[in-house]
Amino acid sequence: MESPIHTLRDGEVVIYKRERSRVWQCKYKLFTGTWVRVSTRKTNLDYAAQVACDLYDEARYRERMGLAPIQKTFAEIARITVEELQRDLAAGTGKKIYVDYCQIINKYFVPFFGERHLQNIKHDNIAEFERWRNEKMQRKPKSSTLMNFASAFNRVCTTAIQRGWVSERVPLPKLSRKGEKGEVRPAFDAGEIATLRAFMPTWETLGSYDFDKLQRPLLCDYVEFLLLTGMRHGTEAMNVEWRHCEWYEYDRVRYLRVRVSGKTGERYLIAKHEAVAVLRRLHGRQKDVCGSDFDRVLGHSGKYIFRNAIGMRPRTFNGMFEKLMRESGLALNGAGQKRTLYSLRHTYATTELLTGTDIHTLSKQMGNSAAMIERHYSKLTATMAADRLA
Repeated sequence: MESPIHTLRDGEVVIYKRERSRVWQCKYKLFTGTWVRVSTRKTNLDYAAQVACDLYDEARYRERMGLAPIQKTFAEIARITVEELQRDLAAGTGKKIYVDYCQIINKYFVPFFGERHLQNIKHDNIAEFERWRNEKMQRKPKSSTLMNFASAFNRVCTTAIQRGWVSERVPLPKLSRKGEKGEVRPAFDAGEIATLRAFMPTWETLGSYDFDKLQRPLLCDYVEFLLLTGMRHGTEAMNVEWRHCEWYEYDRVRYLRVRVSGKTGERYLIAKHEAVAVLRRLHGRQKDVCGSDFDRVLGHSGKYIFRNAIGMRPRTFNGMFEKLMRESGLALNGAGQKRTLYSLRHTYATTELLTGTDIHTLSKQMGNSAAMIERHYSKLTATMAADRLA
């Protein structure tokens, strides 16, 4: 019968079996005096001894080279990276984009790189991954998507370096950031905005059933508010609560200030003065807040702003907005491009630039970098300067 414990390398490598297990386990001692325990995955004693000694020699070599003695697989590093991102999100210190990073890591990186070691991933592996990813996505990603993939991969690399699993001296691969440019959403011009605003008051009264009658006025106010603030539709706008809107006074003028949390983090924006009328309409319709004075609800209530009269929040406005566009005759622009809710944000940016708002101020208001705004609206800014350039 085999002895349950065997020692090698002057007692610095120990091979043993757990109760009711046929596989040999081993533990080996590092320079620091720490013992590392791992399974050899071998049932034969001689093979197990060879594996244990190889692990010991590899760990000691890595220590001498200033590397982490234990190598982690990509999947192990990815799991800890996702846990860190989710912890930051739960604490309110993470960015909204972390949700996308977690999805990219779990859906794309782990299935492909899983058991590989990060420091062994080479350029050819990256090229192979990118081909596999594009096939899985069934399209060629836009530049913005590639930026998210590259940033998520860099986050995994940063975790590995910070935890000491990979040395800073080891060159790590990078994902491509160059892709097809995304199309700028078609905006509304001033005449079309006037047409839309004239159309909505009647349209919102034409609901054919009870739920439609509740939702149409809410959508119209939502459209107005996006046009008057430039905030992102969806998560950013739908998560605004009454307490996030407050009066802000500067140079004896009172402004409406809104705190939003978007994919680039939290920021304050200044709404157009006309946005106050939109909030007053919403306040007057919502049965659970209309009994309180408007100024007591504004800046204090924790209830969401975009709810219908009975307090229900829509999951999405996309379908109803398409209907509004069709029935108003504004579904397509002159080039035949389909308008979406994002067109309202694009309209806000275009209008602000045409009226002279500088790119730096606009970037703070909209939660984009100045470089991104300049990149998307470079043709427009050149046109605005025509009187100075001609």
